[in-house]
Amino acid sequence: LQLQASGGGLVQPGGSLTLSCAVSGFTLNRPAVGWFRQAPGKEREGVSCLSTWNDITHYSDAVKGRFTISRDTAKNTVYLQMNNLSPEDTAVYYCATDLGHSSSYALCNGRPSTWGAGTLVTVSS
Repeated sequence: LQLQASGGGLVQPGGSLTLSCAVSGFTLNRPAVGWFRQAPGKEREGVSCLSTWNDITHYSDAVKGRFTISRDTAKNTVYLQMNNLSPEDTAVYYCATDLGHSSSYALCNGRPSTWGAGTLVTVSS
């Protein structure tokens, strides 16, 4: 199983950014997949997760209404559309999955077994 996140960068407050996570070794039709982030000096947190078998999504309170998770099954890619970004969103973002988790809520609040390398998002003027 492999996941590769990309799309991070520097964005101004209020701006938007879309992260991509290309997956291989499994298909996006059963396990939950999700995005996590870790800000400097803080613990890693689940940001948004997707149950790929029933399309149920889960968002943390910090990003609800601003971030949207989606997938393209044909491209085996998961996306995170991030709008109205603030400096508090600055973090390294990771995508992750766990074949033992099909629930988006469980994945976001658990400890996924498989992680991709992170991509840095910096929100600053």
